[in-house]
Amino acid sequence: MEYIPNILFIVFAILGFGLFIRNILKIRRNIFLGKDENRSDHSFERWKILCLVAIGQGKMLKKPISGFFHIIIYIGFIIINIELIEIFIDGIGGSHRYIGYLLPNTIYNYITSILDIFALLVTFAVLIFFFRRNIINVPRLNSKDLLGWPKIDGNLILVIEFLLMMAFFSMNASDYRLQQLGVYITIGNFPISNFIFGGLFSELSVHSLEIIEKSTWWFHYLGILFFLNYLYLSKHLHILFAFPNTYFSNLNKIGQINNLDSITHEVKLLMDPNADPFTTASDGNTPEKFGASDVTDLSWIQLLNAYSCTECGRCTSSCPANITGKKLSPRKIMMNVRDRIEEVGRNIDKNKSFIDDGKQLLGDYITPEEIWACTTCNACVEACPILINPLSIIIDLRRYLVMEKSAAPQELNMMMNNIENNRAPWQFNPSDRENWSKE
Repeated sequence: MEYIPNILFIVFAILGFGLFIRNILKIRRNIFLGKDENRSDHSFERWKILCLVAIGQGKMLKKPISGFFHIIIYIGFIIINIELIEIFIDGIGGSHRYIGYLLPNTIYNYITSILDIFALLVTFAVLIFFFRRNIINVPRLNSKDLLGWPKIDGNLILVIEFLLMMAFFSMNASDYRLQQLGVYITIGNFPISNFIFGGLFSELSVHSLEIIEKSTWWFHYLGILFFLNYLYLSKHLHILFAFPNTYFSNLNKIGQINNLDSITHEVKLLMDPNADPFTTASDGNTPEKFGASDVTDLSWIQLLNAYSCTECGRCTSSCPANITGKKLSPRKIMMNVRDRIEEVGRNIDKNKSFIDDGKQLLGDYITPEEIWACTTCNACVEACPILINPLSIIIDLRRYLVMEKSAAPQELNMMMNNIENNRAPWQFNPSDRENWSKE
């Protein structure tokens, strides 16, 4: 009976981390359903971007209020979860604040005080975010893109974080009271926890305090395991994927659109009078499809982008097409890509390999009207705090419509016909091209 709590602790850890690893491997499988793209170049520059943007939160403060409180949660969450080291030691070994016995009392008191203060800052930031999302109703956090589960998810994660902080304060306050009563050796300093719950716990019996201390300790531990696995269902996967996403981000100049090798080869053939028109592409292969109509036509980088999106809406709130009432929402583009690749993944899980479900990204999830509303201004790319690129997906979907379906808007078709026939976007005879200089 004495070792049952320790055994349960280990069992929950194995189940929690096992399920987490299983879910992460599924996501990894889904991401690599995308086409190969080499992003292994310029490692030093990539590490620099990772440190500045993901670790250093370099783009968050472009929106000062939300950026400031996000950084508080980011730093506070990292610091507070340092306590998990002690929780695991105590949970496996059956000890109580084991690290406190290893460190000098002054240092341990300093550490626990810092944890207490940051827990308060995190709690305050969570309340601010909840207030902005539900009372002030910040437009980008309440648009139609977020109806249903995304809206619930955004609030649920704030509630979970708030409850974890309350459990943290309750655990520390009851622990300190038990120290005062001589049940535990005096160790640690908990100024905020005592301020919040000290008065409430001062009249409780030892038995009641022990129940509160143990139950909140377990709640904090199981809450962390639950949160870890909840990430699989949540937009908060960016907690994990923001780091690889920034590392593998596009290093080309913003606005530079990649060329298709097969098309480049054809153009070179047209410009070379000595070329054999019947030669194949330079790599010996003609692509099965130009552009993308479904998620498996996209690159693994684009799918990683989709899983990294935190649905903050900075991209959509910066999009001139969206601002002027068009259907396009870059955030929705990323959410749709993630929804579709998850659907494809479930299809594979069920059937062992993908069986055509009669659906595709273009048409069933994203409409042509949305992608043709894009002005390719790159405002969404510039706005994203973790360097997601919705524009690259829009361009690939457009390429499919133009090159595979000949389904470009009339204005674009006229322009392309003019270029083909007149060698200029305008509808006049090539022999008249220099007439403007005569005036």
